[in-house]
Amino acid sequence: MDISSEMWMALVLGGFPLLGLLLWWWNELWYVLPLKMRQSPTGAKLPPGVMGFPFIGEMLTFLWYFKVLRRPDDFINAKRTKYGDGVGMYRTHLFGSPSIITCFPAVNKYVLQSDDIFTSEWPNVDLMGPTSLVSVSGKSHTRVRSYVTNVINRPDALRRIALFVQPRIIAALQSWAQKGRIKAFDEANKLSFENIGQLFISMDPGPLLDTIDNLFTGLLKGVRAQPINIPGFAYHHARQCRQTLDAIFRKELEKKKNQSEVLTNDLMDGLMRIKDDE
Repeated sequence: MDISSEMWMALVLGGFPLLGLLLWWWNELWYVLPLKMRQSPTGAKLPPGVMGFPFIGEMLTFLWYFKVLRRPDDFINAKRTKYGDGVGMYRTHLFGSPSIITCFPAVNKYVLQSDDIFTSEWPNVDLMGPTSLVSVSGKSHTRVRSYVTNVINRPDALRRIALFVQPRIIAALQSWAQKGRIKAFDEANKLSFENIGQLFISMDPGPLLDTIDNLFTGLLKGVRAQPINIPGFAYHHARQCRQTLDAIFRKELEKKKNQSEVLTNDLMDGLMRIKDDE
């Protein structure tokens, strides 16, 4: 009985560390080792880093820096301190997938401009839509991005927007002064969304625009959530918000199509013209 107890104690004391070591290196063995065993024709090597535990990876460390410390840059700075700057890339395992973090401008530029090699998988296409600016790639992305940039970021467009929003901001400031005490974030957010509603879809402030604001809030909460499509989870709620928003915008789109003459010149009108040209 004494020998059996000693053997169990030895197994526990020796087995747990070995099990922990195996789990810590599991992702390295599963993902990295097969790649290192292959002969790369260009002699390319994997960037330095560690991939952490199975499934979890480095998510706990990632969340510690992002959610608890509120210093997301330190997550990358810790890797730079440990492995050096090198080529500005580090391997890791985040959100259930093996990943490469890039932090040098030249590398980021190459990744972002190589649409034929690197395709965007975030945000989720089910939430943003297959034809949204963040989902399309190649020539379609260039065409839509060019139009949106010209509409909202060119000097003449900025002057037009400034002239449009200035009286609204003045009126809002006067209204806030009369109230005496306000919640600045809520009021500023409401004013911003009202301006966006006018500039993008020519929609006046009212219950419908308030509904759209609430739906967008629910949608954005699901963008950063795990894609668990079960009632009660943020992603499931975001999909429902997306469906409701689709119905609202399709109705507004049909109204614009059925107009006998062009009454507005907003962002939706321009995107409709792009679609017609295609």
